Amino acid sequence: MTITAVAPPSRTTPAGLALGFLTGGAIGVSLTAFISGCVVGKAPLIVLGLALPAVYGLLFHLCTVPRRSRERAVAPRTALAMIESREALGSNTSDVPVRFELTVAPDDAPAYRVEIRQGVNLVELPDYRPRGIVVVEYQPDRPWKVRIVTRPTPAWEERAAGARLDSVPGPAMRNDPPESRAGGFLTLLGLLLGAAGVLLFFRADLFGHDGSGAAPNPSVSSSSSSSYSSSTTTVTSATGTVTLGPGRSMLDHGELRKAVESLTQDGDTRQALTVVVQDRLLTVVFSPTGVRTAGFDPRLLPFDRVAALVEEARTGLGVDSPRSWQLIADGVGGSLALRVTVTGDRGSGSLEADGQGTVLRRNGS
Repeated sequence: MTITAVAPPSRTTPAGLALGFLTGGAIGVSLTAFISGCVVGKAPLIVLGLALPAVYGLLFHLCTVPRRSRERAVAPRTALAMIESREALGSNTSDVPVRFELTVAPDDAPAYRVEIRQGVNLVELPDYRPRGIVVVEYQPDRPWKVRIVTRPTPAWEERAAGARLDSVPGPAMRNDPPESRAGGFLTLLGLLLGAAGVLLFFRADLFGHDGSGAAPNPSVSSSSSSSYSSSTTTVTSATGTVTLGPGRSMLDHGELRKAVESLTQDGDTRQALTVVVQDRLLTVVFSPTGVRTAGFDPRLLPFDRVAALVEEARTGLGVDSPRSWQLIADGVGGSLALRVTVTGDRGSGSLEADGQGTVLRRNGS
């Protein structure tokens, strides 16, 4: 018998490349839309991510109905084949997946070499030895679709028993020929373009309403800094601080009032829970926005009495060599209360005053 090898089929067709590109695009759009929708909480993006694969799958099924109908209309043909090699791939069941390399010899076409995978019962595996002749079925329009017939008709079984076939040189066709590099590249390109399209179309929702791609401003708090005469002012939604430069003190005339006003400028009428004053540092803890809590207007502090209260605490509480002082104004109890504490080498002392700066009690060291 004269045997001629045929080349393996190629699946790189314009239709196949276009299908790979569309498939990649659908995957990129659906994944990006679903993940982005979950991150930003946008229901349309989530619906798009879930619905697109179903719609694409339905369209693909409808478009391939004619091709599948034609394939079913082509009846498989029977031929003899010689086992070139076999390799059991292992299994935990009685049916073992086996990779066969066959030389298929159709009656009305050139012989060709093909590689297939087929499950074989473990008991029957010794019957499929190399150089053995078997009966196979194949699709004439897709010759790589080959299946070994385990129970051939008596006529074909008789032909197989007395047949002698020669090997076909050359590469073996595979049951599922691999995609070309061009197809893989177009699929990847479609995936990237689909993802980029979603990010571009919904950029206002994903990256901020101004469409500039900049991150939105924080909704919980914001901060700003400014300097006046070697002083630093920092304001957030929860606190405000003023730090004086070297050589200056909150006890200087008008310094504390100016510092408080720098934190409550531009008509800011937020109430304060606590005000802490130290020699060069002012800290104001504001009431939470939108929450009704007891507080006071920090601009109503008895500024003219602060220096006198600190001096009285330094000299009238018996604190030895006072080194630091601190004034705390508290409005949580409903009325403004002041407490001045001084610390020295051997202890500390404090005095308490009302909102007008009148001393109510003293606690010596």
